[in-house]
Amino acid sequence: MSGIAAVVFDLDGVIIDTEGVWEEVRRAYVAEHGRAFLPDTQQRMMGMSTGEWSRHLSEDVGVGRTPREVADDVLGRMAQRYADALPLIPGAVAAVRRLGERFPLALASSSARILIDQVLATAGLADAFQVTLSTEEVERGKPAPDVYLAAARRLGLAPGDCAAVEDSSNGLRAAAAAGLAVVAVPHGEYPPAPDALALAGLVVDDLDDLTADVIAKLR
Repeated sequence: MSGIAAVVFDLDGVIIDTEGVWEEVRRAYVAEHGRAFLPDTQQRMMGMSTGEWSRHLSEDVGVGRTPREVADDVLGRMAQRYADALPLIPGAVAAVRRLGERFPLALASSSARILIDQVLATAGLADAFQVTLSTEEVERGKPAPDVYLAAARRLGLAPGDCAAVEDSSNGLRAAAAAGLAVVAVPHGEYPPAPDALALAGLVVDDLDDLTADVIAKLR
């Protein structure tokens, strides 16, 4: 195999610590409409595209709003939370800049485009990525490989020449299904399932340990 030629970052859970924010906002929204999460709602939604999770809340959970209305309502609340305080993960900006000195970078996120652009601008990373993609811009969200395949294609590289940095079960599965070398950065509160973690060629507990040299050794 050839060496790693580019790195594709996830956003939520890797650069910003927002899984808890997403859960808080969506649970409150569902409760306001007299409903509650299904037992598997939180795990199912991690990695889903905007269209997928809004349809789940609309149709499966039954909040009584259309998927488009659900998406607009929830995204508006998330944007306000980001504007109030952006929850950057310690070491994330430095890790992006460090790897960007050696590799072209892409971003493959389940967040909506409006949130991706806001986060990158606020974090001072708008210039760090050659490619940024939301799963709302491809056919299927994670764990389907679509967003990672599209990121590699836009970088002009084969998926096997790219490494993915992921935290969630569905994200790890998506990157592995696309054929990227997988780096797992497990989130303490929302750890990936053992079978998903086993797909990673490298597991790092701290972003300070995510260096160009360890990425290069993946292939």
